[in-house]
Amino acid sequence: MFDAHRYILDPRFPLIENQGFVPDPYTIADYDRDTDGLGITGGAVISASFHATDQSFLLSALDTLGDGWAGVTQLEPDATDADILALEAAGVRAIRLNLKRGATDVQTLTAQARRAHDLVGWHAELYVDASMLLSLEPILCKLPAVSIDHLGMSAQGLPYLLDLVDRGVRVKATGFGRVDMDIVDAMRQIHAVNPSALMFGTDLPGTRAPRRFQESDLDLIAEAVGGDLPAVLDGNARAWYRVK
Repeated sequence: MFDAHRYILDPRFPLIENQGFVPDPYTIADYDRDTDGLGITGGAVISASFHATDQSFLLSALDTLGDGWAGVTQLEPDATDADILALEAAGVRAIRLNLKRGATDVQTLTAQARRAHDLVGWHAELYVDASMLLSLEPILCKLPAVSIDHLGMSAQGLPYLLDLVDRGVRVKATGFGRVDMDIVDAMRQIHAVNPSALMFGTDLPGTRAPRRFQESDLDLIAEAVGGDLPAVLDGNARAWYRVK
């Protein structure tokens, strides 16, 4: 399996307060313990709001994890082409637009995402409630490659999310403990529009989620996508992140 959405909260690097909250550390060893036996052989390490735009933790993690793992980063506003090229060489494959917990200068983020895509082929990952997607249309139409976290978070925006999926946007089957919707029905509808769209992830450690990943979440995915389960658990995301 390819875990398209996991975090490392490494206490060796600064953990920054976000909205009055500082998380407990969650190391590579913690993750390996929690996923033992699942058969995860690669995935994507997401830059959390708690690490802000610090790259040192992500570069250290990718170096430790080795082949099969990609990074998703948050860039400094003044990041240069040389910075992006160096991150690409280290295994970073996407830029994160955290619109739910902290991003304010959306125009700068959009410009960065377009530049990174043109330069090295990165896609943009949006952490956003789907109810906001329609209002973000002027932004979304400028992004050449996009994925949406956690099934879009809520049922309210599902119709527009499905329209985006029809236009090539990918959706992470992650964070089931965070969402407000019929999870199986939402995944079934997304999968019907584009069988390549859904990508599994654990969202571990599930910081601030009412509940974290459970192995039974895999049963929900299987119920929704049937025989395409191997693609959702592995192949779709490997192709999207360009990881062998």
